[in-house]
Amino acid sequence: MSAGFKGRREDLRLVTGQGKYTSDWNLPGQLHGSFLRSDRAHAEIVSLDMSPARATPGVVAVFTGADTARAGFKSTPQLARYPGRGGATIKVPHRDGLANGRVRFVGQEVALVVAKTALAAQDAAEKIGVEYRDLPAVVDAEAALAPGAEQLYPEIPGNLCFDYEYGDEAGTDSAFAQAAHVTRITLDSKRMVGNPMEPKACLAAYDAASDKYDLYVSSQGLSLMRGSASGITGIPAERIMVHAQDVGGGFGIRSDAYAEYCVSMLAAKALGRPVKWTSSRSETFLSDYHGRAAKLTGELALDKEGRFLAIRINWIVNTGAYLSTPGPLINTLPPGLHAINLYRIPVMYGRHRLALTNTTPTTAYRGAGRPNVCYLAERLVEEAAREMKIDRLELRRRNFIPKDAFPYKTPHPHSVYDSGDPHGLVDEAVKQAEWNTFDARRAESTTRGKLRGIGCGVFIEPAGAGGAPKEEAMIRFGESGNAVLYVLAGPSGQGHETVYPEVVGEALGMDPENITLRASDPDGPRLVGEGTIGSRSMMAHGGALVVAAREVVRKGTELAAKDLEVAPNDLEFAKGRYRVKGTDVSIGMQDLAKKYGSALDSGGEIPLPRSFPSGAHVAEVEIDPETGVVEILRYTAVDDCGRVINHVLLDGQLHGGIAQGIGQAMGEHAIYDPASGQLLTGTFMDYEMPRADGMPEMRLHDRSIPSPGNPLGVKGAGEAGTTGAVPTVANAVIDALRPLGIHHLDFPYTPDRVWHAILRAKGRA
Repeated sequence: MSAGFKGRREDLRLVTGQGKYTSDWNLPGQLHGSFLRSDRAHAEIVSLDMSPARATPGVVAVFTGADTARAGFKSTPQLARYPGRGGATIKVPHRDGLANGRVRFVGQEVALVVAKTALAAQDAAEKIGVEYRDLPAVVDAEAALAPGAEQLYPEIPGNLCFDYEYGDEAGTDSAFAQAAHVTRITLDSKRMVGNPMEPKACLAAYDAASDKYDLYVSSQGLSLMRGSASGITGIPAERIMVHAQDVGGGFGIRSDAYAEYCVSMLAAKALGRPVKWTSSRSETFLSDYHGRAAKLTGELALDKEGRFLAIRINWIVNTGAYLSTPGPLINTLPPGLHAINLYRIPVMYGRHRLALTNTTPTTAYRGAGRPNVCYLAERLVEEAAREMKIDRLELRRRNFIPKDAFPYKTPHPHSVYDSGDPHGLVDEAVKQAEWNTFDARRAESTTRGKLRGIGCGVFIEPAGAGGAPKEEAMIRFGESGNAVLYVLAGPSGQGHETVYPEVVGEALGMDPENITLRASDPDGPRLVGEGTIGSRSMMAHGGALVVAAREVVRKGTELAAKDLEVAPNDLEFAKGRYRVKGTDVSIGMQDLAKKYGSALDSGGEIPLPRSFPSGAHVAEVEIDPETGVVEILRYTAVDDCGRVINHVLLDGQLHGGIAQGIGQAMGEHAIYDPASGQLLTGTFMDYEMPRADGMPEMRLHDRSIPSPGNPLGVKGAGEAGTTGAVPTVANAVIDALRPLGIHHLDFPYTPDRVWHAILRAKGRA
């Protein structure tokens, strides 16, 4: 790299093909697995004929649901361990590792064939004979909750696995009764497929001597994966060694231990040899947990001056046939933490119902429920402005939380916004997006027969926190004096190898090139904490590293005092050197590290931090009414991500998040056939992914206020782009369509969907 290059340390390795992803791991004597999957959404398994598979050359074993049942596999552990409406708790359906007696979604694992080669395993799996007795399938959440719907589990009546509420129902009802105006809207947050670059894969090995498992798998953090695998298999977590070097995309869907991982562990122990499995892209579409999939209804109460009085929220969430670990959590508790968005809304009430259906389970997907919250809130505000004939920016400014009101206690009992400046964010976004000269650009588009729109979306979201009691990190030193950092992060593109050494290098006055990160190292120190979820990495792992670095400095003071033959109080530390006050006598941190090595080793811990990043985004779009094609012409983002450590990495995270938000708005949509339960968009031929040629120039601006809740003053950034882009693009497209009388259109804004909406508005559909 050229001198002064400020890119990411890991980039050279990754772009030159030197990365090591899950399928790159190999072990001596390994076998290969292939899964037979259900080709129907809901059916009883009448019989399984494994004899043709077992007779296939190269086949070593075939495993079925009877094997995972005997092993005592349990349901995926849950994070939603709190009461819901009326004190009821979540109802968790049992899931065997392999289907045992019944299949409940297309793509569910029915059998595992293990053979000497991957092709032999695949050939044999296709020979397994399965006799099914078909049952009615239900794929829509509202339909699943309706009276008379097909029941997926007799022990979960009405397919309702969790009914959760928050806020003040009586107070909200009272505020609505006194309102001068009420705006109502219902939005469909479509189901999405995460589609990481790296398909799902694993390599499982068992060592009988130590009674330990090695699990090589793409992961968003060792503790998340190990805890999940332990909860399913019953194997103590300390006996599961999780290995992951490079991860080709996380997005929330790489935090759980999937059924395939646990079944492969079972097979590895039974056969006494490592078992490797790599999925096809088709399997990724079918069996990776999906995202979003919720029907969002909201009501906003206003007084006659347009002041917000209350908000009422109702979600119906499609959880799929089984529950992922974070899925029920992210669709219930966190949304209430920022349900009022950036507005002074004194009272609120929300009810979220989670329905089981014959579809792939859903989980956290970039934004983890937060885009739904802000999408609903911002569409409500836009419609309220239209209905009350108030300028949409003026209505926002009239109701924003003032900067001097932060930290701001929301109506939720456990939510306090740490810091922010909503007015400043919008003012800057309006300026940078040239909002005030938009009318001239719209007029120019009109002369060309095009529809032009501009939209603003503001947001605030909870970032960080988690279920662990604390976050720990460790710094160790070698004989060379170089430092090694240990954290429980799961790197999947965020630049951890670059930024964590930068943070510690700044604290210790060391060159970051002499500092190496080992994230989620199973052979490293045993740490408490969580992985890379909820935009928490820099707050939690970075914050714990800073505390550890401070302890290194403290220990170094004692050692430097000994070397320099002075009292510790006679020393001052700055820019990596301990100097005797008032003199030129000094010794460097690196010198101490070379001399004393492990004596400087230090750990650090912090309570799991939470912050509330916020932002104001503006999109400008143009629509061709003859084709329905929407082009995003401009995208301006002004974000408050707290203290910025590395602008290159921050911009990369925002770019990626915005792209995924645009993908949700413009094309992505996982569609199931309502009659058969078949996934109709199971390939890239049918499922539209965001592409570079569909992305606008993104102009990013920083207007940050440090967070008081963590040692670095940072706020989450990994999901902010998605949370902001979803409502922003929606508001821009609807603004373009408003002259035709179109005030509502659900995602995705494909040419076909937009074109038909225009035809209907013109009375030609």
